[in-house]
Parts: sequence; C-alpha cells; structure tokens
Amino acid sequence: MTDEPQGPADTRRPAFGAGRVLIVVYGVFAIAATARAGYQLIAKGGEAPLAYGLSAFSAVVYVVATVALAHNGRRLRVVGWVTVLFELVGVLTVGVLSLTHPEMFAADSVWSGFGQGYGYIPLVLPFLGLAWLWWSSPRRLSQVRS
Repeated sequence: MTDEPQGPADTRRPAFGAGRVLIVVYGVFAIAATARAGYQLIAKGGEAPLAYGLSAFSAVVYVVATVALAHNGRRLRVVGWVTVLFELVGVLTVGVLSLTHPEMFAADSVWSGFGQGYGYIPLVLPFLGLAWLWWSSPRRLSQVRS
C-alpha cells in the first residue's frame, strides 16, 4: 500500500460517443495498414523497401494509437499523445518528402502524398485524435466541473 492520496475514481467508460467512432476508424486503419504492409513486404519487399517499411511502421503507430485512445489510464493517455503527435509529424514529413523528393519513394506508403491513397484520412486523423485526447482529458474535465 502507498501513502499517496488517491483521487476520485474515474467511472467513465474508456470511450464514448465520437470517441468510439474515432477508435473504430483508428482500428480500421491499423488493420488496413498492417495488411497492406504485410503484403508489400512479403510479395515485393525488395522493390521499394523505404516505402514498404514506412507502411509497416505506420501500421505499428496506428495499432499503438488505437490501444492508447481506447483507454483512460494516465500512462496510456501519455502514450496516446506521443503516438498521435508522432503520427502527425510522420504524415506531414513523409507527405512533404514524397512530393519534393519522389525518387525516394519507388512506391506509395500509407503516409505518401499526405495519405492521398487513403482519401487524405491519414492527414486528418491525427488532428481528430489530438482533439479527442484534449476534449476527453480527465484533468481538463475535472477543472471544467469545479
């Protein structure tokens, strides 16, 4: 047992309303990016290792973000912030590089062209994820209620 004071228990469900939709979209992207990267790496990994490696990496980012967004725990919220911010930086960086240095990308990745192959959802998704993390923050909500 610890002598640290415990705050009131957070009885909210891990996600509700729009948060559930966001988590489902992240989950779909996690599955889609994992399937795409797996196929690309197995079937034609030598053709465009950078692009296919980025697709695999983005799949891991989406999986971690999905899990982190689905939970209310303090540690997973931090993981969520870091993962979604990293996703935003990744999609912006890869998007710019894929347009300014197309020779680097022999094939498209999930984040190429700012997610053009996925209807630009990879560009919009981190902004929605960050908004959800801010809006659903237990600390912010407790200050609003006070």
